[in-house]
Amino acid sequence: MNAQVRTGTYRLPVTINTIADVDRSGRWLSAGWRDFRRTPVISLVYGGAFVLISFGLAYGLIAAGLGSLVLPLAGGFVMLGPILVVGLYDVSRRLERDQPARLGDVFNAFGESAGQLAAMGVTLLIAYLVWVEVALFLFMLFFSLTPPPLDRFLEDVVFSLNGAPLLIVGSIVGAAFGAVVFSVSAVSVPLIYDRPIDVITAISASLLAVRENWRLMFGWAAMIVLVIACGLATFLVGLAVALPVLAYATWHAYRDLIAVEDSLVREEPLAAQAS
Repeated sequence: MNAQVRTGTYRLPVTINTIADVDRSGRWLSAGWRDFRRTPVISLVYGGAFVLISFGLAYGLIAAGLGSLVLPLAGGFVMLGPILVVGLYDVSRRLERDQPARLGDVFNAFGESAGQLAAMGVTLLIAYLVWVEVALFLFMLFFSLTPPPLDRFLEDVVFSLNGAPLLIVGSIVGAAFGAVVFSVSAVSVPLIYDRPIDVITAISASLLAVRENWRLMFGWAAMIVLVIACGLATFLVGLAVALPVLAYATWHAYRDLIAVEDSLVREEPLAAQAS
């Protein structure tokens, strides 16, 4: 790994790598695709489950006349992504150890990290709910109306000059929210899953990793948005592939950004090792 390790700089129980080349995100995505190809059934079952959930949520909103909320909710979905794919981190970890990856293990991946992962999930959920409230506030601020059905929203906002101010301000606010959530969760969730570390330490490590590699991480964030956008553009069907690939790629990003330290690596249960 072409990375410069900085030691003794931060008082954290992990070492943050400073990576010189800024095109590493392409390698992470390629590694994610490789893991997807090695475990297609597990990946498609996991990703397909989220596609079905997304279809259900979108249908419910449209049926309730709140179809315009599909877009901000889709943006918020990216915020919750890191905690929703913990089971797939387990797949990548097993593959790198040459261990068999089974579907049952994916749904039992929380293990000893359940408490800290739950705390991280609550943190991301709060950010998600705040984003939804802000999106609603911005719409009412510019239009003094409750969100209309999806067809009217597209006609009156997305494809109308009157909607340009809302789209501009909403995009700026959404980008700010996204940048904060990305910095908080970039490596914190796989770090909590992989090692016996509390959520505050993991978030601190994630923030520092993003700061020390901001050029690289800016490109990685853009890559994530592009892949998710492609999944959404295929009427959500593409998410069945996009989510697993990004989950695996995030694991490889974590492996590059946080140095391996044997004293902190969580040991596998004896029963799991025997199997």
